[in-house]
Amino acid sequence: MDLLTTLLPDGAALYAFLIATLVLALTPGPGVVFIVTRTLAQGRTAGLASVAGVALGNLANAVGASIGLAALFAVSSLAFTVVRWAGAAYLIWLGIQALRHPSAAADGARPTPAAPRKLFRDGFFVALLNPKTTLFFAAFIPQFLHPEGSQAAQALTLSVLFVVVAATTDSLYALLAGSLAPMLRGAAGSGRHVSALVYFALGLYAAFGGSRQQN
Repeated sequence: MDLLTTLLPDGAALYAFLIATLVLALTPGPGVVFIVTRTLAQGRTAGLASVAGVALGNLANAVGASIGLAALFAVSSLAFTVVRWAGAAYLIWLGIQALRHPSAAADGARPTPAAPRKLFRDGFFVALLNPKTTLFFAAFIPQFLHPEGSQAAQALTLSVLFVVVAATTDSLYALLAGSLAPMLRGAAGSGRHVSALVYFALGLYAAFGGSRQQN
């Protein structure tokens, strides 16, 4: 048994996985909204830093699914609820921080961009504190595993592929939003209020979405 057979499904299953992954990654969800919002508010660098953070958070969730956290969330309502509310609280906190940030729109100046490290950290925790992502990986990835080789190794390999594809499409969203940012910022008036509204909406969705599936 060669290494590729151990880590990846056969040709047809792999192509099906990549096509499904691309479709899912291109479908805008809360992660894309978060990245686009950061890009519109602070530029492409901020958006790409957020992409990197979201990607690492998703990878951590994928690893968690591979080692069994998804099974824990599936059987323990308390564990799922605690992580879900922690994620919702973090998003609400980001919204409050956006409102507290001094607006530069009134005097025509651009807002002072946050440090890339902070943007990366925010993206990481927004993705990490979403138990629905772990459950998504646990439900989606096993459909493409083959019986030979290590199931955990295959799951981790496919999860990494998914995260790479998603990070690529998220980067495209960030670059597109960066190109449109000057026009959209002018139309929006006050970027911090728009950002705060998006964070509050994401937080409420995370708290009251109800479904345990990937959003």
